[in-house]
Amino acid sequence: MFNSVMMAEFEQLLKKGSLHVLDVREEDEFVSGHIKGATHIALGDIPTKMNALDKSKEWHVICLSGARSSMAAKYMAQQGFKIVNVMGGMSAYRGDVEFGR
Repeated sequence: MFNSVMMAEFEQLLKKGSLHVLDVREEDEFVSGHIKGATHIALGDIPTKMNALDKSKEWHVICLSGARSSMAAKYMAQQGFKIVNVMGGMSAYRGDVEFGR
């Protein structure tokens, strides 16, 4: 089981302090603009690369719209991760982004 958060609440949490953000979009989407400090693992790579993440942290998972992040959130929660799905995704995000890796 995982929790979900609407974009407005996510943006407020982001302003308050350091969140652990996992962006599950494809590489080209990530480099074209992502939340500063976000970790990138494309959805298809989650099963093989998620163990590089700190399982003791709560991860806010984001994609473009919320569909891929929901799939990643479900899978990762089943593996014991603390997960929050960011609904609306990057298409709803109005904050600053950084480019590149």
